[in-house]
Amino acid sequence: MLLLLAIHLAAAVVAPVLVRWWGRRAFWALALAPASAAVWALSWTSAVREGRGPVEQVQWIPQLGMELTFRLDTLGWFMALIVGGVGALVLVYCAGYFSVSAHGLARFGGVFVAFAGAMLGLVLSDDMLLLFVFWELTTVTSYLLIGHYSDRKASRRAAMQAIVITTAGGLAMLMGVLLLGEAAGTYRLSEVVAHPPGGTTATVAIFCLFAGVATKSALIPFHFWLPAAMAAPTPVSAYLHAAAMVKAGVYLVARFAPAYSDHVSWRWCVVVLGGGTLLLGGYRALRQHDLKLVLAFGTVSQLGLITLLVGLGSRATALAGLAMLGAHAMFKAALFLVVGVVDAATGTRDLRRLSGVGRALPVTALAGALATASMIGLPPFAGYVAKEAGLEALGHLDEGAAGPVVLVAVALGSVLTVAYGLRLWWGAFATKRALVPASAVVPDAVATQMDGASSPGTTTRLELVEGAEPAPITRPSLMLVWPAMVLALLGLAVALLPGLGEELLAPYADTYPEGEPGHLTLWAGVTPTLVLTLGILGAGLALWLLRDRVERLQAGAYRGPDADRVYRRFMRRLDDVAADVTAITQRGSLPLYLGIILAVFVLAVGLTTLTQGTWPRELRAYDQPAQVVFAAATIASAALAARARRRLKAVILLGIGGYAVAGLFLLHGAPDLALTQVLVETVTLVVFVLVLRRLPPYFSDRPLAASRWLRLGIGLGVGLTVAGVALVAPGARIHEPVSKDFAEEAVRWGGGHNIVNVTLVDIRAWDTMGEISVLLVAATGVASLVFLSRRGGQIFRADEARAERHVWAGAPDPMARLRRGTDPARVDAPATDREWLRAGSTLAPQRRSVVFEVVVRLLFQTMIVYSLFLLFSGHNAPGGGFAAGLVTGIALIVRYLAGGRYELGEAAPVQPGLLLGLGLFLSAGVGLFALVLGGSVLQSWIIDVHLPVVGDLHVVTSVFFDIGVYLVVVGLVLDILRSLGAELDRRAETGEDAAFGADDGVPTEVGR
Repeated sequence: MLLLLAIHLAAAVVAPVLVRWWGRRAFWALALAPASAAVWALSWTSAVREGRGPVEQVQWIPQLGMELTFRLDTLGWFMALIVGGVGALVLVYCAGYFSVSAHGLARFGGVFVAFAGAMLGLVLSDDMLLLFVFWELTTVTSYLLIGHYSDRKASRRAAMQAIVITTAGGLAMLMGVLLLGEAAGTYRLSEVVAHPPGGTTATVAIFCLFAGVATKSALIPFHFWLPAAMAAPTPVSAYLHAAAMVKAGVYLVARFAPAYSDHVSWRWCVVVLGGGTLLLGGYRALRQHDLKLVLAFGTVSQLGLITLLVGLGSRATALAGLAMLGAHAMFKAALFLVVGVVDAATGTRDLRRLSGVGRALPVTALAGALATASMIGLPPFAGYVAKEAGLEALGHLDEGAAGPVVLVAVALGSVLTVAYGLRLWWGAFATKRALVPASAVVPDAVATQMDGASSPGTTTRLELVEGAEPAPITRPSLMLVWPAMVLALLGLAVALLPGLGEELLAPYADTYPEGEPGHLTLWAGVTPTLVLTLGILGAGLALWLLRDRVERLQAGAYRGPDADRVYRRFMRRLDDVAADVTAITQRGSLPLYLGIILAVFVLAVGLTTLTQGTWPRELRAYDQPAQVVFAAATIASAALAARARRRLKAVILLGIGGYAVAGLFLLHGAPDLALTQVLVETVTLVVFVLVLRRLPPYFSDRPLAASRWLRLGIGLGVGLTVAGVALVAPGARIHEPVSKDFAEEAVRWGGGHNIVNVTLVDIRAWDTMGEISVLLVAATGVASLVFLSRRGGQIFRADEARAERHVWAGAPDPMARLRRGTDPARVDAPATDREWLRAGSTLAPQRRSVVFEVVVRLLFQTMIVYSLFLLFSGHNAPGGGFAAGLVTGIALIVRYLAGGRYELGEAAPVQPGLLLGLGLFLSAGVGLFALVLGGSVLQSWIIDVHLPVVGDLHVVTSVFFDIGVYLVVVGLVLDILRSLGAELDRRAETGEDAAFGADDGVPTEVGR
């Protein structure tokens, strides 16, 4: 079964290539994929009949009990035959249906085969979660097929309507699946059906399942999407809307009916949805003029009938329902294909314009007649055998008052089927004496849309006058005719062997717990059922003969609420409500968003912690007085930051709080954390300052004293909540912490005594891989916000500095030339030879600080060396790649602050992306290298060697992982300096700064 799904997947992938190579002939090759499914199912016929169908199981996530399980029983076998057999014939039909120049044919072929594979997986799945996955795959692929003519509004609207409705039902069905799976303790479909959960859970699950059934199989009140979907090409209608997709809901009913058919909620759903859909669809089919719409509403009606039969819960109705399911797939797919032939030959599907088509296309008319006879229940066809079995079973149904009601509904629905079936064949093939008056106008939706069959499609509105010439007729290719004829003849052939059909389908009917076994037969003698059948045929014939009067009565009768109009109005109201909710909640105010998030956190987590938490019996305020000092500094800075109006003041106060927290880390014996905190606060402070240069100095022009107190209150609440969680969480621990053995493992497996660093690069290296990946994404995001059109790659070098006045560079120093003398060699000599910094001369004199330049000149190399020391000593002492990268980043920051963007280019003439990519590649490469040595991913190796002069050398391979972290951090800081620093400086000089906040009327810090 997995091989079959793989064949469909491979065919879907190569379909676009095959169509481009072979054109329409590629559909012959693509038809082999569903044909292989049908042949495979036939090869298992004997085993399935004996209950020995194959079962395949693949472990997916064993820890969660998730698996891929497929099972072939009688119902799955029958559906696989329909999905594969009809799918293969429809794909062959596509080879003659589409024109050579049809648009999107390559994509159509791939999506069609993908849908066939998804439908096959759906009917073979024995895991409910896997079934839902395939269910949604059919939804997505059907959306693409229905909307194949993307240039037409009707197609786009129909596709969107179909996916919205079926997806909503699918989500409801998922809730039912989850309820049943959790209640049963397993998601194995066969086990849930064998031992179904009961109680309230079952009731809720039944309603959820029927929500999915009603939307997928177009049952009321969701029946309207199927007629609208007739905007799809005719092969799509013949497969999705006759044999495959709409049968998914019926299949779900047939799957769960043996388990829940005796449940009251199930019975009501089956009777109301099935009976109502049967009658409504038949009634609506009587007044349609588009042949595809007649078939569409007829399909809706018969889906209701099949739902009634398979869902009522007796063995006899189940056998009849399954027989009707197969008969419907054959005659309805054949009729859709026949309508496609008529459309291709005449250019219209309006039965009021069709006349003499039967004489011009006798073979097509014969195929249509055979299929129509099966649909309306004439002997000796499959539709007759199934309907007779259904009427007989309903006549003996022991359901109290519900039994006669259901029988009457099925009889009336059958009368309507006979009437619209005769109307369909007469409208398509009969020779008519007069056409409709000029007032008759074809509906916009799908009535006269060409499907693209052998000619470009257009949407037209036809105005017909009495006595007008009928549509011209051309002879189509036999490629279009024989697939429909094969399906129609199959409906005749299987009816001639009713005993074989009963033998093959009876194992499924036997899974129902109630009722006498039913029978499939062509002649059961003169019985009440035969009399009822003759009455149905006679009433249907009379209804067709009085078609004009019936149509006038329907036109004047009250139609009730239009489901399609109700849906559109609901969607418009939903859009309005969404716009109103968005206007209220998405105000564009970051403080409002954060305030709401934090307030919810305080209410949800804080109240739970306060009322449900286990508080410690004793609390120690502090261990040493210095902790009180740092804590007071943190509290004071936070309170003042909440009340600050100036942005820079708030940033500085936050920095003070961060440094105070670093002091607390140090006092608690965590020098690594303290060092990292100090470095992060320093880099963050610089980044804030770079951003603030492009923002107004104040948060708001208004005092807003009340909001300051509100911010202070929210901050106080969040702080108390976090403190409470920190006190309660240790007492809630029920297992030993995983870090208990970290100290020993750090030395034994990581080869280092700094537990923090070994944890980062060895014990929990996967976490670090994720973190540095986030850093890379953050750097890319920051740069993308600044470099709107393209990723900037310019590195500013001192010898490229322009001579004209810039904000940073200022005017050229007129005394510099005099100081250099008149010697041409000295005049042209670069000024950087006598500068503390290589690009110092690019700054305007008023922007330079000699003291700062001297300090930077003296400390830069020292900071680089110190960062390397932290990098290589971090395995056994405080440090590591992250801290080392931050120190190097700070060194680059001071070079930039002292000398501007040209000095940054001199200090680091390398692209940040190179460092980021190289760092991530190095870290990942070290992790993968362990596989070559026979270890696991990210496993460290300890190497101890003795070198002649150096002595003993202790090397751990995780140091290279740490080097990768170092490069990523340096690349991140450099990218921020290049984007938020150098690039914004350049824009300020060139006048491009207006797009970045300078148009607010507030002068930037650099320009002052």
